[in-house]
Amino acid sequence: MKDARSIKDALYEQVARIGKVFSSPKRLELIELLCQGEKSVETLALEASLSVKLTSSHLCELRLAHLVETRRQGKNICYRLTDKSVADLWVQIHVLAEDRLIELQLALQKIVSQPDDWVNSDRDSLLKAARKGEVVVLDVRPSEEYLNAHLPFARSIPLEELRQRLDELPKDRTIVAYCRGPYCLLAADAVLLLKQEGYSAIHLREGVAEWATSR
Repeated sequence: MKDARSIKDALYEQVARIGKVFSSPKRLELIELLCQGEKSVETLALEASLSVKLTSSHLCELRLAHLVETRRQGKNICYRLTDKSVADLWVQIHVLAEDRLIELQLALQKIVSQPDDWVNSDRDSLLKAARKGEVVVLDVRPSEEYLNAHLPFARSIPLEELRQRLDELPKDRTIVAYCRGPYCLLAADAVLLLKQEGYSAIHLREGVAEWATSR
């Protein structure tokens, strides 16, 4: 074909647009936040520690790549992922990075105070134990994220409410706390608090996006 080279170059250039979007650490964080459900620009800016202007700029890039879409709610613009495949791609990328990058592995170890605080789930075993009431699966994300999606048998106590609601948790069973995923610190803080108060608690690495992605 006469123009084969230019066609190939154009094809790879278009695919590279997705790679370019995923090359920004803050855009990755925004994608992880949107894996939890629809959020306004202002909420995303607050949770990602960004200005609203810079958050809007990152979201514009994600929208141009058709990874997010918008909905107007009164005066606010709310963003959500276009579909589950975006969340799946985020999970696949960070899992690959964790497998290959020793620097990332070392950084992840700093999230937990004790090595056995953080566990990968055997999903079948966890579901069986939760169904029987042998463990308590605790979602410590904001309640609106829990309402959007949560792990099976999980109960919701947002981290900011945990200290005041400790009496809702049994001390004779292990508490399995989770949050937005392996890079979120909410569950790590919850496990630390629970252990200080005499509970048996562990930190589940997976969030709803990881749980929903087949690997």
